[in-house]
Amino acid sequence: MDIVEPPIPFLDLKAQQARLGPALRARIDAVMAHGQFILGPEVAALETQLAAFCGAAHCVSVSSGTDALQIAMMAEGIGRGDAVFLPAFTYTATAEVPLLLGATPVFVDIDAATFQIDPDHLEQRIGDAARRGLRPRAVIGVDLFGQPAPWPRLRDIASRHDLFTLDDCAQAFGAALGGARLGRAAQATAVSFFPSKPLGAYGDGGALFTDDADRAALYRSLRTHGEGTTRYDVQRIGMNGRLDTIQAAVLLAKLPAFEAELARREAIACAYDAGLARHVTIPARVADSTSAWAIYAVLFANGTARTAAQEVLRAHGVPSAIYYPKPLHHQPAYAGAHDGVALPVSEAIANRIMALPLHPDLSDAQVARVIAAFEGLGAHAAR
Repeated sequence: MDIVEPPIPFLDLKAQQARLGPALRARIDAVMAHGQFILGPEVAALETQLAAFCGAAHCVSVSSGTDALQIAMMAEGIGRGDAVFLPAFTYTATAEVPLLLGATPVFVDIDAATFQIDPDHLEQRIGDAARRGLRPRAVIGVDLFGQPAPWPRLRDIASRHDLFTLDDCAQAFGAALGGARLGRAAQATAVSFFPSKPLGAYGDGGALFTDDADRAALYRSLRTHGEGTTRYDVQRIGMNGRLDTIQAAVLLAKLPAFEAELARREAIACAYDAGLARHVTIPARVADSTSAWAIYAVLFANGTARTAAQEVLRAHGVPSAIYYPKPLHHQPAYAGAHDGVALPVSEAIANRIMALPLHPDLSDAQVARVIAAFEGLGAHAAR
């Protein structure tokens, strides 16, 4: 009788915890001993180490990647009547924050190969927004799936149109463009430490990076109810957006292993590239960059082929996921914000895309199993 192997985990945080267990326990125990659970010494230590890692002058830790986006936009005074440009193919947080602040998200189509925001279409959408009577105020580039957005083009466009640049780096901390780690590509960079991210906490967490000292000071005030020099000196309307000390401790324990984990992610992605290229469309690499490989996503000919392939892979114990099944301009929450402009690339990619397991504790044998499972797809994997 054939031996059925257990399913491959799409994400295996238990394996990472076992590997880093002593360091994690030591860090958490230290927090339990000193009892400074809010803005304890680990928070400042983490901010220093994260800033050094990516070369930014300032790091301000916050309670989530979403709060990082919100604090960055609050600091710029973005609100009613303002247009915030962002890709239609991304997670909802990127678009919901402008709406929460009273601004209007303006959806931009993506590049069909890299899935990143299309700079040429951005230029068109800036004109569209102005004709609607909106003030073009900011562009959010999303480093989707771990690869950098086209930041040189985005910065050029932003400079010509006087737009604030915000890097939604939620999925790409550790990635690099032009030999430099992300964290300085835009005027502000927002990062998420959600557990599934390349560098993940054991709960929600995030950070903002900037080279501007005034922005950093404002971020620190906004994350703590708008306080000034003391706790009860309230200078502005802020929020409760602090990173818990225990989450900072978890990240401090994980950070020394992060470079090696990024290298392992790259090795797995290269193995997938070599083994899957004849079956599906593999991810296009962004030029002059390295990816954090938060997600490894392939393309099928259409949705029918993708569904059939998922069934075959599932039978081989290979999980998959769809990021994202519906672009944001098709989500009910944004029906009132979207101006009706067609975004055909985002729509087509949503119908064809599928993500495979990729995490640093995926073994060579498991990688080989994923690749071997594609041999059984036959016509299902038509590109």
